[in-house]
Amino acid sequence: MNLLSRVRRTIERERLVPPGARVLAALSGGADSVALLLLLCELRDGGGVELAGAAHLNHQLRGDADADEAFCAALCARLGIRFVSERADVAALARTQKRSLEDAARAARYEFLERAADALGASRIAVGHTIEDQAETFLLRLIRGAGTRGLAAIRPRAGRVVRPLLEVERAALRGYLAGRGEPFREDASNADVAIARNRVRHELMPLLRSRFSPAVDRALARGAALARDDEEFLAAEAIKLAARIVLIDEGVRIDAAGLSSAPRALSSRVARAALERLAGRTPITFDHVQRLIALADPSASGQAISLPGQYAIRVAEAVLLRPARSRARPAANSFAVSLSIPGEVELPAQRVVVAAQPLPETPPPGERPRIWTARGMEVGIAADAVTLPLAVRSRRPGDRFRPLGAPGRRKLQDFLVDRKVARERRDAVPLVVDGRDRIVWVVGESVAEEFRVTNPSQAVILLQVRHLGGVG
Repeated sequence: MNLLSRVRRTIERERLVPPGARVLAALSGGADSVALLLLLCELRDGGGVELAGAAHLNHQLRGDADADEAFCAALCARLGIRFVSERADVAALARTQKRSLEDAARAARYEFLERAADALGASRIAVGHTIEDQAETFLLRLIRGAGTRGLAAIRPRAGRVVRPLLEVERAALRGYLAGRGEPFREDASNADVAIARNRVRHELMPLLRSRFSPAVDRALARGAALARDDEEFLAAEAIKLAARIVLIDEGVRIDAAGLSSAPRALSSRVARAALERLAGRTPITFDHVQRLIALADPSASGQAISLPGQYAIRVAEAVLLRPARSRARPAANSFAVSLSIPGEVELPAQRVVVAAQPLPETPPPGERPRIWTARGMEVGIAADAVTLPLAVRSRRPGDRFRPLGAPGRRKLQDFLVDRKVARERRDAVPLVVDGRDRIVWVVGESVAEEFRVTNPSQAVILLQVRHLGGVG
C-alpha cells in the first residue's frame, strides 16, 4: 500500500475529516509538516479533502526562524495555497507563564492554529505527528508514571486537531519527499538531548530497536491505542458516576459515600475532574487525587486540606471543594447543577427544564441533515469540541464568550444588554458550560462559536429548553 493510501485509510477509519470539511495544515517547514501538506494537496486533487490553507508560527527561538517562515511562505506560493503566519516571543511567554520553553511553544502554537483556522474558515487543523511521535510520547508518559489517560498518548483527533500521519513512519515521509525532490528545513533543536523527548528519540529508542525489537515503535503505538480504548470507556463510566454524586454550586459538592465506595478506576477520574474545575493552570497530580479520595473516608469527618486553587473540607456526608480565593460572593439566586448526556435538569425558579441528548453522526435514511441556528429553544453543538461533563449554571463575574458568528469574545454582560434582556432577568438566564467552564450555550440566546456544528455528518449534542408545564 502506497503512502497516500495509508494516509487516506487513517483518515477514513478514524473519521478525521468529514465530507466537505475544510482543513488547515500546520506547517513548520520540517520534513513531517511539508510531507503532510503535499499529501493533503494530493487528497484535495483527488476530491477527498478541501484544503483551506497552511499556517506557520515563528517562535523566534532560533537564528534561522525567519528563514523557516520564508521557506514556508515560498512553498505555499509555489503550490497556490493560502498562507498565514504570526510571530510569538515564546521565550518571554515561558518566563511570564513560568513554563518550559517546549510547553510555552506548544501552547502558543495551538492557540495560533485555532485563530488561523477561524480566519480561513477551517473546521479541521491537520498536524504532522508520526508513529515515532506516538511511541516517544507513550514512553515519556510511562516513565512519569501515567495511567491509561496519559498512556493514551497522542489522539488521532482532539477537537478540531487531526493527525493523519499518526500511523506513518518518519522514514516513509522522508522517502516520499526525496522521491518528489522536495526540500525541507532541519530544526537543530531536535538534536538537543537536554530536552527529555530528544533523549528518548536519540538514545532510548535506538537502544530498544537494536536490543529488543526493530518494530518497537509500532508495538508502543499499539499500546497507546489500547490504553485509549480503555480510557474512553472508563471516562464515560466516570461521567455517569459524577452525574449521580457530584453537584456543582459555588464550588463542588461530592457525595462522600458514593466516592469512597466506587471502584478506584472511576473515583480517581471523578476526583480529578472535580479538582480541575478550580485548579486553574496548576496541574493535578496523583497525590492530589489520592488526598481528595481519602477525605471521603468516614474517618475523615471534619478534616480540611489545601489543594491547587482550592481547599477541600469534609462536612457531614459530603466533600466540599471551594475556591482558595473567591473573587466575589455568589448572588443569592445563583445556581449550578450537573447535566448528564442524555439527561435533563429542572430549574424551578426559572420554570424551565434544560436537556441534552446525543444525536447520530449521520441522519437516518431519507432525513435531510439539519441546519442549526444560534437562537431558539433547541440547538445543536459539536460533540467533539466539548469537554465533558456539562453543567447548567447562572452567570458569574467576568463571564465571557464568543457568540455564534461574532468576530471575537465578548463580556456576557454586554451581550445580554445588546439582546435587551432585562436587568432583573440576567441572573436567571441559564448557561450550559462544559467541563472547562466554557460557556457552550446562553440558553435561548446563542451558541458559542467554538461549539458550532460545521459539518452535517459530525456528531452533535442536542440541547433543548422547555417551560415547565409544556413545550415552548
